[in-house]
Amino acid sequence: MAWKRNPAPPSVYRRQLSARFKELRSQAGLTLTEVSAIVEVSQGSLSRIETGDRGTTPVLAKALLDCYGITDPAAREDVLDLVRADAAQRQPWWKKYSAVINTTKYGGYLALESSADSLRTYETELVPGLLQTEEYARQVIGNMRFDLDPHQVEALVQVRMGRRELLAGDNAIKLWAVIDEAAFRRVPDPAVLDGQLEHLLQMMTETNITVQLLPFSAGFHPGLDGPFVLMGFPDPNPEVVWMENGPNSVYFEGVEEVTHYTEVFDHLRARALGPPETHAYLTSMLKENRT
Repeated sequence: MAWKRNPAPPSVYRRQLSARFKELRSQAGLTLTEVSAIVEVSQGSLSRIETGDRGTTPVLAKALLDCYGITDPAAREDVLDLVRADAAQRQPWWKKYSAVINTTKYGGYLALESSADSLRTYETELVPGLLQTEEYARQVIGNMRFDLDPHQVEALVQVRMGRRELLAGDNAIKLWAVIDEAAFRRVPDPAVLDGQLEHLLQMMTETNITVQLLPFSAGFHPGLDGPFVLMGFPDPNPEVVWMENGPNSVYFEGVEEVTHYTEVFDHLRARALGPPETHAYLTSMLKENRT
């Protein structure tokens, strides 16, 4: 099973970079031991670059390109562009909240999400974070994370609000969310539910966002094991499955696991109400909440 616990997964750029360096070394017919002797960098460090466990610098990248006999300026620049992009992604917008993010094991998810171009998410008890209002997020985080002080809770709320930028602009990601009806029936504050439903209905008008409600009437279904997110990335990077499990969140990158959860998601969206029916259902729920 290809899973990792509490990960800080490599960015899309680093994954491309690791595959490229491995390919170039293979084409050059060199072993890691031989490359280590030539560039005077430990074999362990080179191995971690090829697995994507660590990044590299332009200086080392140029030394490796020289070692592999890559002289074409365009080919060299392509590799160096990946090095720079990976370095830039290691200085993300949420860095100022790193004190609380590091203690909550949240950084791994943010790193993947920020480089994804599509998300398919199934939620059992909550509205997906990217679609939450600020007050809804504050209520959820404050109640779930009883171990955090108010300052830390507020920091996570602001991170969640910042993530919503991924849904806007020319490079907006595509989001397809299947949400269990329990996510709405569980909200205890009518005012918070009112605002959340209004916001969700508005977001559903965006062309890059698809929302489906899985009603209680669907009965037992393949998603009873819990929520998950299928994360898609630009080619040639494979999809990843992310699953929240308290402090032990994990991601899967094996073909078998990704295929399994893709099939589960397909079953769920087939059982859920279609987008128009979902809009109508949520509209009626909003009216019910206001009476």
